[in-house]
Amino acid sequence: MTQTALAGAETSGSDNAPAALTAEAPAKPVRTSRPRPAAKPHGQWKVDGKEPLNANEVWKQEDGGLSVRDRIETIYAKGGFDSIDKTDLHGRFRWWGLYTQRKQGIDGGKTASLEPHELEDKYFMLRVRIDGGSLTTDQLRVIGQISTEFGRDTADLTDRQNVQLHWVRVEDVPEIWNRLEAAGLSTTEACGDVPRVILGSPVAGIAKDEIIDPTSLIKEVSARFIGDPELANLPRKFKTAITGHPSQDVVHEINDFALVGVIHPELGPGYDLWVGGGLSTAPRLAERLGVFVSPEVAAEVWLGVTSIFRDYGYRRMRTKARLKFLLADWGTTKFRQILQDDYLGHKLPDGEPAPKPTSPGDHIGVHEQKDGKFFIGVTPTVGRVSGTKLTALADALEAHGSFRLRTTPHQKLVILDVSKEQVEPLITVLDGLGLSARPSLFRRSTIACTGIEYCKLAIVNTKDTAATAISELETRLADLVDTGVLTQPIALNINGCPNSCARIQTADIGLKGMMLPTDDGGTAPGFQVHLGGGLATDNRVEAGLGRTIRGLKVTAAQLPDYVERVVRKYADVRLSNETFAEFAHRVDEELLK
Repeated sequence: MTQTALAGAETSGSDNAPAALTAEAPAKPVRTSRPRPAAKPHGQWKVDGKEPLNANEVWKQEDGGLSVRDRIETIYAKGGFDSIDKTDLHGRFRWWGLYTQRKQGIDGGKTASLEPHELEDKYFMLRVRIDGGSLTTDQLRVIGQISTEFGRDTADLTDRQNVQLHWVRVEDVPEIWNRLEAAGLSTTEACGDVPRVILGSPVAGIAKDEIIDPTSLIKEVSARFIGDPELANLPRKFKTAITGHPSQDVVHEINDFALVGVIHPELGPGYDLWVGGGLSTAPRLAERLGVFVSPEVAAEVWLGVTSIFRDYGYRRMRTKARLKFLLADWGTTKFRQILQDDYLGHKLPDGEPAPKPTSPGDHIGVHEQKDGKFFIGVTPTVGRVSGTKLTALADALEAHGSFRLRTTPHQKLVILDVSKEQVEPLITVLDGLGLSARPSLFRRSTIACTGIEYCKLAIVNTKDTAATAISELETRLADLVDTGVLTQPIALNINGCPNSCARIQTADIGLKGMMLPTDDGGTAPGFQVHLGGGLATDNRVEAGLGRTIRGLKVTAAQLPDYVERVVRKYADVRLSNETFAEFAHRVDEELLK
């Protein structure tokens, strides 16, 4: 039963409780009704008012997250970590891209038993916000230099097109901000209950087959609304994805708001609107509202959907405070009606869905741009790079005539504007930096979250586990690749906890970190396995969540063995042209263990 249905049942029904017997009619009980207690409010501003219903909502109303920047610059950077107010530290700092990182040496078995202050170190993860993934080589060099000078040479490419640094001291944050902002970058609202980074097509404005270029729209939304106090207190995070490329390359089905390029038969190029997607512990795929969004009104539509979330989102319980829960209760018809009537003031035309993608959305390899130059998609190992590597990359690109690049929603990089004669020389240099334009199927398709190395929520190591698995699988399954039995990447997504930052439910093989019992009575890091998930791609028409098999868990040490075993079973019994995901949903459970 939905939350709306539950609310109705609690306020309008009767429980048919028996009344007291009377002397006049002792033989037949008389039933009477009494009202049930009113349902608890969801904390929807437009329905319940703005009275805070939990501690997070209290401090957000008392002093918003954006306000903490001044205190960081004038108080905390001078007084050091121990001078930081605890509410600022665990709350408002996120509005500026700062999380405390995990203290080193605490194993995953203690993640759930220790208090947050026992898990955290006196250093920060700093998230650099990169809307649309768009970078110049000058900006890349600034990030690389900040990493080497202030972050112990750490840098990770995330699956939301950001760059994350670690080991950052609060004393250094003002100088880091100065350098980033001088280069046209920021950490504003990179975390927190705000509009997070805007995912954008990595080939926006350059692809030969692009339907519509979203670059100006992404810039408009970012310039107008990011850092706006009116949108800086949402129920929880709000994720946006916008693409005009037919590969649908921004994982739109798992974002709160997404626009996908389409061509309307009468109105021309524009967007198909999706709302209410998200994963974590309660995964739900976004739904189409069935409207066509012209580029002229797209920013206002974004504002309308974001404002609906602000005004009607569920604030009482943070576990229900994502847009997906509101959409589940309202449905798309009501959502569309309120958007049009109360927030836009006009109807949106009906629209059709975008066709099935015709090419992979990771853009790996060499591709011709519409101007005759080339872009090159390259992959590091599960997003792990370094400041030294980023600086060297900036130098290498400039030496080969390229001054632009993009991050991607797949922990990859896309190098732009390479002349034909420079393609192969540049690929050779990129290989030397550990950035492959022709990666193995396993390196290409594996992503991993931050993991226990730095994350306070993590239970297992992810980056090293993934790198080991890639190396093992490249050797163990080489025969299937060399003989052409295995030609398509099999997505292996590794997450250190249940929160699905690495999108485990939408991978061919998704792995959720957990501690597993061992034969000697102890525990070992391992994973629950999800199989057969995926988003819309060139070999999948519709997104779908993975299948879980009761009891199917593997330790981190057993992971290469398990993946080899299940991939070989797929190769042995698959039907003609059957994908791994189709195989995983078709066969009996025993074949998947």
